[in-house]
Amino acid sequence: MNDNTGLSMNKNTRKASTMPKFIFLNLLGIFMFFVPITIGGSKSIPIDHIVTFIRQIPYFGIVYVGIIIILGAILPFIKKTWNKDGVTTVFSIFKVLGIFVYFMAVFKLGPARIQTPGMLPFVFNKVVIPVTMLIPVGAVFLAFLINYGLMEFVGVFMQPIMRPIWKTPGRSAVDAVASFVGSYSVGLLITNRVYKEGFYSTKEACIIATGFSTVSATFMVVVAKTLGLMDKWNPYFWGTLIITFIVTALTTRLYPLSKKPDSGYNNMKVVPEPKAEKGKIFSTALNEGLKACEMAPGVMEGIKRNFKDGIGLALSIGPTLMSIGFLGLVLAEFTPVFDIIGYIFLPFTKLLGFGGEASLLSKGLAISLAEMFLPASIVASASPLVKGVVAIVCVSEILFFSASIPCVLSTEIPLDIKDILIVWVERIILSLVLATPFVYFFLI
Repeated sequence: MNDNTGLSMNKNTRKASTMPKFIFLNLLGIFMFFVPITIGGSKSIPIDHIVTFIRQIPYFGIVYVGIIIILGAILPFIKKTWNKDGVTTVFSIFKVLGIFVYFMAVFKLGPARIQTPGMLPFVFNKVVIPVTMLIPVGAVFLAFLINYGLMEFVGVFMQPIMRPIWKTPGRSAVDAVASFVGSYSVGLLITNRVYKEGFYSTKEACIIATGFSTVSATFMVVVAKTLGLMDKWNPYFWGTLIITFIVTALTTRLYPLSKKPDSGYNNMKVVPEPKAEKGKIFSTALNEGLKACEMAPGVMEGIKRNFKDGIGLALSIGPTLMSIGFLGLVLAEFTPVFDIIGYIFLPFTKLLGFGGEASLLSKGLAISLAEMFLPASIVASASPLVKGVVAIVCVSEILFFSASIPCVLSTEIPLDIKDILIVWVERIILSLVLATPFVYFFLI
């Protein structure tokens, strides 16, 4: 009896000593990733403000991205991993091409048509610089979000919702929110790290990477402004959020995601989520959070490890973002590739009653594969129905070559190009079917 009392006292003492650390570090993580603040007239999350501040240092962005792209391109050859398989070989070549595209962007080389604001400068200034800077900065503060019990705490509450609907653990709710208020790159950084640590199965990591890692709410504002939807911002935002996650729930039950294995990273056993007894959800969540916080590495060790991961991911993503992002825009602007791809969606746009605008909408949907913002410029002068549908679908489709696809392919998550393209087609069609009636009733 005395032994049990002693154990109970030790447990309570441990809880009391860990609680301040658990509360402070997790609140810091929540603040950095989830609390938009206004600085200098710009409203965004703190890590985005940090990146914005760093970008104001003269020439820092250009020099930093140059180092990332050049090092990222030559590392596979130094490590002799550039030709380990066909896909890696192709991406290694694209990484080298990224160096040449970088110099074209910096020194404004090449035809004037590729130097227009929506082409090479867009990829360089709006995609490559912010993403490659955001990943290491986000990685530093990611330590506070994933190391000290927040994911375990939230996971217990969200398990009854996430598991039956999206077939993912409760802790994946943190991924979903991080992507929507922060960035797909932040969401993928979290997913990759948690997957490698054994807390997601391969199937779960694939579902999260292709279903939750969407563009941030701040980028949705840009889309809404371009298509004249800011006066309907609330229905647009919430409608897009709901449609995105409904589509994710449906694609988890379709090939290829449904066929992904339930084993963990490198076939390791996946760490199971704790089951909460009825009426003890909060106490179970708190216990799991405190236990994870107690076992976590020191703050500096966690920051160091995450920063190293972030730099590694930036080195992997930077060169491919530069080359593939630019190539996608070139194909969209100067070739009929996306007109041809649009034929996949033409039967659906016709059946949904878009009439004379069915072909335009189909091309707009297809071009989202190159860059999610391009459809907004394609349909800027179309009818309100077409503009509303494109505004939703270009967000809920999630996967595009100028940024998110190279990010996914640079992680350890086993998704190849074929998987990604199939999921993209599924997401476009399902989003189109769901967005059309929503726009008709709520946005026009």
